[in-house]
Amino acid sequence: MGKTILFVCTGNTCRSPMAEGLLRKMALEAGLSIEVKSAGVAAMEGSSISSHSQRVLADKGVRERLHSQPVRESLVTEADLILTMTARHKNQVLSRFPSAQGKIFTLLEYAGCEREEEGADRELVELVTKHSLGQHLSEAERGRVRFLESLVQEQDISDPFGGTLEDYRICARDIEGALARLIERLKQEES
Repeated sequence: MGKTILFVCTGNTCRSPMAEGLLRKMALEAGLSIEVKSAGVAAMEGSSISSHSQRVLADKGVRERLHSQPVRESLVTEADLILTMTARHKNQVLSRFPSAQGKIFTLLEYAGCEREEEGADRELVELVTKHSLGQHLSEAERGRVRFLESLVQEQDISDPFGGTLEDYRICARDIEGALARLIERLKQEES
């Protein structure tokens, strides 16, 4: 088996399981050998994914039943690549698991869909890592974190939680667009 990719969102019931199911299907169709998992920073173990997520996946030919799980050290350790739905998820995982640095990105960032705020993102990761390692952040640095978080918000896949089926379809379309670019990148890395 090739790479292990872990998708992360909040409850692991909407965005990350849609990304998991869709990437698994797309990778199979592209002939890529990867393992795909998903988890949530605030997930309950074993909860069913949302009915709208399940419906969107079924409409796209993904029939497997997915269940939520929280992000835990073993998942972070075994993943070769961690792709989060938002910059906030990325920072939450990094603050709990500093060892993820270097292999964690937002989905849009890694797929090459990000804005030109790469320097801001790098600075934010450095400050979050500093804080997670127990180093004191000055008031100015904490203010800088808040400012940088607002800058990198555009790298987020919007949360359809509580929305209509159409909201979930729009979210899935955004995810699929990024996954198509991710598949191309993975093909290049494999060759």
